[in-house]
Amino acid sequence: MVDIEAAVGFVVAHGDAVDRARLSWLRTGAQPPPGLLDDAEVGQTLDGGWPATLDGTVSSVDATCFRLSELDDLGALGRPAARRALDWLATRQLPDGGWAEDPALADVAPDWARPGDPEAGFHLTANAGFWLTVAGLDARPSGPLDHRVGGAYAGVVQAAAQSLVARLRPDGRWPSFLPAGWLSAAVLYRQEMFHEAARIQVILAERMPELSPGDAAWLAATLRRVGIDGQDWLLARAWRRLTETQRSDGGWESDDGRQFDVHSTLSVIRSCR
Repeated sequence: MVDIEAAVGFVVAHGDAVDRARLSWLRTGAQPPPGLLDDAEVGQTLDGGWPATLDGTVSSVDATCFRLSELDDLGALGRPAARRALDWLATRQLPDGGWAEDPALADVAPDWARPGDPEAGFHLTANAGFWLTVAGLDARPSGPLDHRVGGAYAGVVQAAAQSLVARLRPDGRWPSFLPAGWLSAAVLYRQEMFHEAARIQVILAERMPELSPGDAAWLAATLRRVGIDGQDWLLARAWRRLTETQRSDGGWESDDGRQFDVHSTLSVIRSCR
């Protein structure tokens, strides 16, 4: 069984002020100091997105989704910065319901966000669709209240779901990177496309033994964020994987290096909310 208290201790011991604020929000709902939230939003471009690099000027779909994930952990999806970011993501949707990075980012985009790459396009569609799904009601633009999935972005996330389904293979496999599996499953689950979501979940279950701790944490946090029950069979397998990989110091290893172990550990804590 996952030792959450040990995980909390790891974040307290090794995290910075933002990490500890994320921990407090995830554990108790404590609001972070306003100045810390301002710092978390720094670098936003005038169009509402965030650039791929600190000195960048072109907004990135991938970077904007990452910043929304950080703001979500601070309870800040209702703030104006998040609202502008979601509005920007919605305006970047392509006619086929998907997303792609700006060609100007070709030299700096990672493989999973490379402009013009179909695999990257599927991943970006799943990622953008996920954040518009979960944040739509909390950070909707000004206008009439909309209680549909995705709130004011309901039409956008419906089109995203259709775009994802159209590219799934008959056996449920997806033509993209591994994380696109759980992100797309989450989008489809919230659209009540349960059969399509379940086909993806079967493939994820088959691949569970090979998932890194960071990926298992990301999977669990993503599926819990859209309301999948903690007793769900796939989540049970993910937590079993996390139990097997929790270190004696309470943390989990990140694929991106030890400096990101706190991020992976916070993902596990997020999935246990």
